[in-house]
Amino acid sequence: MTDLRRINPHNLPVPRGYAHGILTPAGRTLFVAGQIGCDADGVVREPDLVRQIDRALRHITEVVREAGGTPERIARMTLYTTDIAGYRSRLKEIKVAWRRNMGSHYPAMSVIEVAGLFDPGAKIEMEATAVL
Repeated sequence: MTDLRRINPHNLPVPRGYAHGILTPAGRTLFVAGQIGCDADGVVREPDLVRQIDRALRHITEVVREAGGTPERIARMTLYTTDIAGYRSRLKEIKVAWRRNMGSHYPAMSVIEVAGLFDPGAKIEMEATAVL
């Protein structure tokens, strides 16, 4: 569909075979692709779960801002993790990373444990939908 607009912030890794975000023709709904805790080169260098969450949240909010929105416009988010026990045990630290990126806004959210993610160094992957 040519009426969909790709949103690919320049400070995120260059997407290969996907777009970081897709904005619908009316410019109201933004679908943010799964984001991992990678650096600008697309490499996961930090094995720490909370730091990966913090970086993935930064990526998501950058895509939303590039499309003209703010984190408060994120309506839905899904977090996939390879370590649900580790996620549960670090909720206080995750909350700090959350507030740094999202403030006090909490969208509808799911946390799902998976056997693995495409990038073997990733412990989490997060995707979102925003209404701008």
